[in-house]
Amino acid sequence: MSLPPAQIVRFLRSVHPYDALPPDALEALVPSFESRAVPAGTPIYAMGDTLPGLFLIHEGAVAVRDENGATVSHLGMRNSFGERGLLRDGRAVTSAQAEADTVLLVLPAEEFRALIAAHEAARRFFDRSRSPRPREASLTTTRVSELMARDPVTCGPETPVQEAARMMRDRHISSLCVMEGARLAGLVTIRDLSGKVLAEARPGTTPVSEIMARELFTLPPSAIGSDLLHAMMERRIGHVPVTEAGRLVGVVTQTDLTRFQAVSSAELVREIAEASDAAAMARVTARIPQLLAQLVAGGNRHEVVTRLITDIADTATRCLLAQAEEKLGPPPVPYLWAACGSQGRQEQTGVSDQDNCLILSDDATPEHDAYFAALAGFVCAGLAECGYFLCPGEMMATNPRWRQPARVWREYFAGWIAKPNPEAQMLASVMFDLRPIGGDHALFEGLQNRTLEAASRNSIFVAHMISNSLKHQPPLGLLRGFATIRSGEHKNHIDLKLNGVVPVVDLGRIYALQGRLGVVNTRARLEAAEAAGVLSPSGARDLLDAYDLIAETRLERQAAQVRAGEKPGNFLAPSDLSDFERSHLRDAFVVVKTMQSAVGHGKGMLG
Repeated sequence: MSLPPAQIVRFLRSVHPYDALPPDALEALVPSFESRAVPAGTPIYAMGDTLPGLFLIHEGAVAVRDENGATVSHLGMRNSFGERGLLRDGRAVTSAQAEADTVLLVLPAEEFRALIAAHEAARRFFDRSRSPRPREASLTTTRVSELMARDPVTCGPETPVQEAARMMRDRHISSLCVMEGARLAGLVTIRDLSGKVLAEARPGTTPVSEIMARELFTLPPSAIGSDLLHAMMERRIGHVPVTEAGRLVGVVTQTDLTRFQAVSSAELVREIAEASDAAAMARVTARIPQLLAQLVAGGNRHEVVTRLITDIADTATRCLLAQAEEKLGPPPVPYLWAACGSQGRQEQTGVSDQDNCLILSDDATPEHDAYFAALAGFVCAGLAECGYFLCPGEMMATNPRWRQPARVWREYFAGWIAKPNPEAQMLASVMFDLRPIGGDHALFEGLQNRTLEAASRNSIFVAHMISNSLKHQPPLGLLRGFATIRSGEHKNHIDLKLNGVVPVVDLGRIYALQGRLGVVNTRARLEAAEAAGVLSPSGARDLLDAYDLIAETRLERQAAQVRAGEKPGNFLAPSDLSDFERSHLRDAFVVVKTMQSAVGHGKGMLG
């Protein structure tokens, strides 16, 4: 089939980097594109084929696979592929096949190379040869401060909408920040002008204060790009003001992030945010194992992979909370839904259960529990349908014990700290990893700070916590070997979670307690412990390196299982590793054991 040039021009204006080309350059490029219809199931090219050019999906879906046949990308409209091969020797480094009836625009190889040679925007977008990270990794290591437009254009609340429209037209921007003195009061966008002024036939003299968005989502400049992209996908917004200490310092739009929109984790977040029920969400979360495999194959660090995967669970939880409120009506009193365990620490992998609770306002009465019991049941059932299996120990908001007013939670922590018996130690260990997910975050802030302060002052409680943390030991055997499981389904394997990651998680929790550190992510706790002097620089460096190796090994094992069509798990046979890998993994376990010994002998402050 052949697409008319005018249609191709309109389409390219909606695709980055073509939207950044001068109009005459874009018009000159259009005749070079060839339209190609590809039926569903038809190969587009095989690995090693000479590529005819760059492929751009006009409509349809394409699967890109590696040399082992594993799918590395599911691409849709406006996604490009084939550039890696073109930038090397012109031969395909992957294979591609149409997953649905697809229409492609093909830019010949020579025209593609001329495009990136002539235009910086195209060169930045396509040529990533100087970066070892794929798009997702670069986004997750890019600060919002590097993405935002500084000195955003502003106006006052009394500015007429016609003047605001002129300002946006003249500055070639899509939004204005509305300021009341030094305070950010609102945001007005082109969409507001079309939907609330033109569509409603309001006069041009209407002040922007009547149409602007007032309840704004903002981020600090220190946030990372994936925080921004996921927030945009979940909240369905295209503009995010950037503030620091209450002061407006920039703004980021979806256009700024177009080159990163192929990030698969953000796509899952978007699809979940648009899902109508748990069944629709489950179809999205079923792709998490494949996402994990893709992220690992892309060279992303373990803390990036687990952060992105946890973002998906957070979004699913908030969407289920919103659906529960829609079904049950507004809550009778404010509440906070909090996660603990791996979700609380933002360390979820391909295997995750539920650990959550509800903190209710102190205004809650026994009569209100029926509402919150129904809300908890709805959300936990929905999460279970999405693959987050129910906690065997019933540490979930469906358990009345973990669905209480804030005053009861304060009593819980006070009791655990005052009488640190084994159950109290176990519960405190889990609950120290609490992180707010949805609802009124103010219900958590005071609880966390007071609990950390009280717990760190109680030396007996700290001693018991240390003792409890030493129950999980690295799997070290005699003669430089591993202590593997002796019988059962996992005979001759080691548990990379229980005896690998968990001992470091426990140490991080102890350091956070000693330093009264509010962060809950394990790697962030280790870094904060070094900064606070709880860990020496050498101890922190050794433990971070050991943790990184153990966690990376666990994720690589799970990714390999996914590629093999298996469910991801936590067990590894040392015999599957090379001598080099076994040696380094054992050295990492030795570091963890050494740090456990130091904490056990009261040397935790020295690392």
